[in-house]
Amino acid sequence: MKKLKYFSKTDVALWSLSVVSITLSFLIFDRENYFTLIASLIGVTSLIFNAKGNPFGQLLMVIFSIIYGLISYGFSYYGEMITYMGMSGPMAFFALVSWLRNPFEGKKSQVKVNRISKKEICFMVCLTAVVTVLFYFILQYFNTANLVFSTLSVTTSFAAVYLTFRRSPYFALVYALNDIVLIILWVYASFSDITYLSVVICFVMFLINDIYGFISWLRMEKNQKKHSA
Repeated sequence: MKKLKYFSKTDVALWSLSVVSITLSFLIFDRENYFTLIASLIGVTSLIFNAKGNPFGQLLMVIFSIIYGLISYGFSYYGEMITYMGMSGPMAFFALVSWLRNPFEGKKSQVKVNRISKKEICFMVCLTAVVTVLFYFILQYFNTANLVFSTLSVTTSFAAVYLTFRRSPYFALVYALNDIVLIILWVYASFSDITYLSVVICFVMFLINDIYGFISWLRMEKNQKKHSA
C-alpha cells in the first residue's frame, strides 16, 4: 500500500501528461525515429524520480544521456553529443553514487538535501566559465550547428550536473534553464526537418517537470529539516 502512495496524484498526473504529450507529438510529427521516443520517455520518467530525490532517476538519466547523445550526433549537434555522452552521462553516474551514499535517515528512496556554501558557488561559477570557454573552441573546431546556443547548453548542463552531484535543490532550476536553450536549439532543427518538433515538445515537458522538481526539492528540504528537528 505504501508503494502505491509513493507517488502523489500530482506526480502521476504530470508524468501521464508528459507521456501522452510526447507520444502524441511523435505520432503527429515523426512516426519513424522510435529511438527519439524511447529517449524522451526515459528522460521524462527520470525527472519524476529526481523530483522525489530518488537515485533511480539518476540511473535513468545515464541511459537517457547515451541515447540523446546519439540523436544529437545525427543532426550534427556535436555540442549536445559531447555534453551528454562526455559530461552529463558520467556526471549522472557520479551523482547516482553520491545520492546512494547520502540517503535521508537511511531511506534509499530519498537523498539527503544539501546546501552549498557561497565559497563553493563561486568555485562552481569559475569552473563553469572555464568549461564554457574550452567547449566553445572545441565545438567551433567541429563546425557545430548553432554554436552560441550549443555553447550555452554546455554552460547550463555543466552547472546543473554539478549541483545535482552536490545534492542542491537548485539543480532542477538550472536544468530548467538548460531546457529553454534546448527548446531553442531543436526549434532551429525543426526548420530543416519537421520531425524534430517531437523533440521540442519533449523538452517543453522537461521544462515543466524540472520546475516542478525544483518546487518539490524545496518542499522536501523543508520537511527534512522539520523531521530532523
